[in-house]
Amino acid sequence: MQQILRQFQFAGSVVRCEPFGNGHVNRTYRVVCSGAAEYILQRINRVAFRKPEELMENIEAVTRYMAAQQSALQTLRLVETVDGRTFTVDSDGEYWRAYDLVRGGVCLEAPRSTDDFYEAAVAFGRFQMALSDFPAASLHETIAHFHDTCDRIRQLRESVAADPLGRAQSVRSEIDFILSREQELGELCRQLSTGELPLRVTHNDTKLNNVLFDENTGKAKCVLDLDTVMPGLSAYDFGDAVRFGASTAAEDEKDLSKVAIDLSMYEAFLRGYLDACGGVLTAREIEVLPLGAKIMTAEVGMRFLKDYIDGDIYFSIHRPEHNLDRTRTQLKLVADMERKWDEMQWILRCVVKERA
Repeated sequence: MQQILRQFQFAGSVVRCEPFGNGHVNRTYRVVCSGAAEYILQRINRVAFRKPEELMENIEAVTRYMAAQQSALQTLRLVETVDGRTFTVDSDGEYWRAYDLVRGGVCLEAPRSTDDFYEAAVAFGRFQMALSDFPAASLHETIAHFHDTCDRIRQLRESVAADPLGRAQSVRSEIDFILSREQELGELCRQLSTGELPLRVTHNDTKLNNVLFDENTGKAKCVLDLDTVMPGLSAYDFGDAVRFGASTAAEDEKDLSKVAIDLSMYEAFLRGYLDACGGVLTAREIEVLPLGAKIMTAEVGMRFLKDYIDGDIYFSIHRPEHNLDRTRTQLKLVADMERKWDEMQWILRCVVKERA
């Protein structure tokens, strides 16, 4: 570890380096230096991110651009290595990077109120706003077809056909639920391909715990975890946030009677997102935001389902049929969105009309 620490241009000598946070992808440490400077040191997960140099090029380009904008959102700052790069590679071929520690902030695993969710939306909206003129197509696609729902459906079909553990027949109703909605689930992909929706820089992991809140004011302070920053659609970021934060139950809740979309949370996020970046979104982008929530929820559900059929080889599981529980939770959330679809659309129209 000392060899790695010596590669970065930290302010002062390292006093302490200790494990930090509860992330499940990268290995993260808090570095304390003499003079009270503090940093975040991370080893990039090479299984999740197979092209770490492209990933770091994306982060470097986006953070440099955001730092030059007049935004209320604080930007993560990469620490350069002694040879002027933004990462270093150890003798085992592992990639390491470091950021300045953003002080005075707190992360939440779930919104305590609609105010928290509104502020999270403001954070991701400001992120979108700050990068609205950035050439999205210049970024690398570090995870191929990450939110290509049409390709996700293709992959699911292949897993069902292969059925390595003979599980497909037992989940026929879940498979049919997804495939019966195939046309609608591919709608955003089609609108992107026809140019009806513009390509944007998207965060692609808009969970609440990727927002740092000011510990005193509760206001959004910084957007974290830029590993999945790629070209995409604004509806992806909006939709994944609603999927995670506006659900009334945990992502793996077994009691499906507890699973529903909380429309007050949905409205809070919609208001915050449009307050922060509505001025740069096109009318069509705003129109498809509810569809983004439905599609992203179904997409995550089909990813869990595919992994269950494949034998639980991608997502970590903590009990038998964990991925199937996750699948059913997401599909129940989709079904509840469909049941409340008119209300979701009405809320959107009201919020847009108020902002006109």
